Amino acid sequence: MSVTMAVATVVRGVFFDIDGTLLDSNGAHARAWSEALRESGFDLPVERLLPLIGMGGDKLLEITSGLAADSERGKRISERSGAIFDERYLHDLRPFPRARELLQELRARGVLVGIATSAGAQHCAKLLDQAAVRDLIELSVTSDDVRNSKPDPDIVAKAVERAELPKGALVLVGDTPYDVEAAERAGIACIAVRSGGWNDDRLAGAVAIHDDVAAVREHLLAAPGPWCLPQRRKRA
Repeated sequence: MSVTMAVATVVRGVFFDIDGTLLDSNGAHARAWSEALRESGFDLPVERLLPLIGMGGDKLLEITSGLAADSERGKRISERSGAIFDERYLHDLRPFPRARELLQELRARGVLVGIATSAGAQHCAKLLDQAAVRDLIELSVTSDDVRNSKPDPDIVAKAVERAELPKGALVLVGDTPYDVEAAERAGIACIAVRSGGWNDDRLAGAVAIHDDVAAVREHLLAAPGPWCLPQRRKRA
């Protein structure tokens, strides 16, 4: 099932989040953080961490442990979380159905395809390889490129800057309220997908909400001409 609104603007560029959007990885990230935090004396269950996946790891770390990301202990936990993720979970992850086909269809229509993720550049490359879409990406912005991670707008704003396209012709596809907020604050639309586990109320502010990227692709293929975005709705 998909929720959309009246059609408006032709899409010329699409930025994708990766985790929970292109790659079914939110649970793995939560488990890796839980294990890394537990090793350092913070006993946090996966269920508490799952709603925090999608924001920057620096923010997640401070919320869960009170530690700054640039502190010695904070750096150790963050590095350990990344190592656990790579060693125990990364290679078993799968992209969501039709993720590659969606990006291929966008490229075939002349739409710029980019990435806007709170992951670091090295980790972003690994995730894109696992999602089997790295060769289709024309532009990538990661947490290494900016000062502040999602839900701050910096990552999306940097992607907009590099795209050199009008804001009204750009959209971010993401799976969390952090994506919706970051896009709104950067001045572009967000299409939300439920594949990250969030309900429609928490994804309020998105111009459209679909079950997953396969549903986004179906919506795209159903368009008789250029793909257009619904009008952005205001938050209540």
